[in-house]
Amino acid sequence: MNVEKGLAKFDAPGRLAIGKPVAIVDIGSNSVRLVAYEGLSRSPTPIFNDKLLCGLGRGVAVTGKLPEDGVEKALGALRRFRVLCDIMEIGDIHVLATAAARDASNGKQFLDAAREAIGAPIELLSGRREAELSALGAASGFYKPDGVVGDLGGGSLELADVKGLRLGKGETLPLGGLSLMDVSGKSPKKAVKIVREALADSKALQGLRDRTFYAVGGTWRALARLHMRQRNYPLNVMHGYAIPARDAADFASLVERVNAEALIAIDSVASARRPLLAYGAVVLDEIIRRAKPRDVVISALGVREGLLFERLDAAQKRADPLLSSARDLNVLRSRAPLHGEELCDWTDDFMRSTQLDETPEEKRLRHAACLLSDIGWRAHPDYRGEQSLNIIANAAFGGVDHPGRAFLALATSYRHMGPDADVSPTIRSIATVRMLDRAHILGAAMRVGYLVSAAMPGVLPQCPMTCTKTRVTLSVPKDMAPLVNERLSGRLKQMGRLIGREPMIKVLA
Repeated sequence: MNVEKGLAKFDAPGRLAIGKPVAIVDIGSNSVRLVAYEGLSRSPTPIFNDKLLCGLGRGVAVTGKLPEDGVEKALGALRRFRVLCDIMEIGDIHVLATAAARDASNGKQFLDAAREAIGAPIELLSGRREAELSALGAASGFYKPDGVVGDLGGGSLELADVKGLRLGKGETLPLGGLSLMDVSGKSPKKAVKIVREALADSKALQGLRDRTFYAVGGTWRALARLHMRQRNYPLNVMHGYAIPARDAADFASLVERVNAEALIAIDSVASARRPLLAYGAVVLDEIIRRAKPRDVVISALGVREGLLFERLDAAQKRADPLLSSARDLNVLRSRAPLHGEELCDWTDDFMRSTQLDETPEEKRLRHAACLLSDIGWRAHPDYRGEQSLNIIANAAFGGVDHPGRAFLALATSYRHMGPDADVSPTIRSIATVRMLDRAHILGAAMRVGYLVSAAMPGVLPQCPMTCTKTRVTLSVPKDMAPLVNERLSGRLKQMGRLIGREPMIKVLA
């Protein structure tokens, strides 16, 4: 990505220069999916996402063969995906096949037909390779992850320990939703015993106590969506949705026990996936009971993103996923992206002078908010705060939990609407009291910075805002003295009120 004089570089009309688009086709045991990404980057942005629930793994555990109807559906989906990739002019296509094709006796014949249908080579993943890619993908979407990644597909469950970007040895177990349904004779009660025995020797789960279990896979995402609806949760973002372990186990027990059609908001789950909910709940419940994690966190990233992350160079892999996404949005949507970078430094100096304690995580979130501060500028002035909040609250970026996401959304809203605005009580309910206080302070600071700079680069370094024990002072060069007016004084007064300091504007000689 290139930034020059505050302007984004584009390699085609409307396309940010982050490389050519890339597509991943995932031939899974339950679904066949195409995801096209804007380019190969630290925080890849999907530009197209389509899937078909084919049920390739249905019956494989019993018959040993892929079902004919599932094969036909999958091949039809692959032919359609090939045309879509041609339409999007995507030449970089990577196709993966997982448990169903790996385990079935007619898997080779299917893969031969699948290669012809998609027009690209297909990588048949081993169980261990699948586990490691899934863990790498999930790990890439969180900031300093620490726990175990579990990827529940239709045919298998993959597990791998993760700490930062360091992965433990991956393992695979025949506990996919379709497999469990077949082997148990469609009895969730019988599935409990099967799962309990299969997990007994899992090495990956042995070190999970009081850490996080990162849940990957469509069935677990569907369970989390139902859990969200039960709580009337204010965000609709799946990635990073956290459930305390005890609550997750109780909810899983409920799903095991009742008919899926009786669950609240069951209409939000595809009808083809509903029969698998109970089996996904059985596996999750047993993992929690056996390994005793602190919480369950949903990851929207898995094997596909792991494959993309694997292709990055070392420097890109080390980059912060949240700040990478914030910088991308800054370049795409801000008037002058360099202003956002300068705002990070300007607020660094301000926060140091306040002597307010700030953790490394809070500083990281503040920098992300500065980079996102001007992304709503094209909206009508009356709606910039609301639009910024909606973009950030629902953006497809990782590296931030939901309270942190609420902080970012609120801080950018206060930057437009003022720290006294009654911004989204539902989003405020996710943030902590400390986060709300810091969002008010940062929003007020950014309002001062905007008024003296017009969101243009090169100004803020000349106009520091610093504090003593009793004052907050904005310094303005002599040639910019006409900027000082009642409106700027009012915003500095707001800033002072929030941090308990008297405001002063100083014109430098």
